Amino acid sequence: MTDELMTIRQMCDAFEVTARTLRFYESKELISPLREGQRRLYGRRDRARLKLILRGKRFGFSLEEIRQMLDLYDLDDGQETQFRRTCELARERLAVMERQRLELDDAIAELRGQISWGERKLADFDKRKPAAE
Repeated sequence: MTDELMTIRQMCDAFEVTARTLRFYESKELISPLREGQRRLYGRRDRARLKLILRGKRFGFSLEEIRQMLDLYDLDDGQETQFRRTCELARERLAVMERQRLELDDAIAELRGQISWGERKLADFDKRKPAAE
């Protein structure tokens, strides 16, 4: 992808999203394609922003957090503020994800124990049944 403009269909294909998704992000002012009548044309900036939006969503950031990080790009500080804030939010998100993973690991272990207990109970039932003649 170069500096060329892309249509909504090309963006959908390139990023594996729906046109509805792109229009939604546009309505939230996260991306702002050029308009030629009803036609939307996406430039390099929109592609970069969409890539960051999708990555942020994958990591569990809210749209508001993503907006805050994207908006910091336009400050005239060589992106220092953006990088600092993004790292801060990323550390916080990572801590949440790690806590969730521990909780999930505990739940998985407990469920395995319950399955094992249930299988033992079923084996006891099977032992009590008379053998088929």
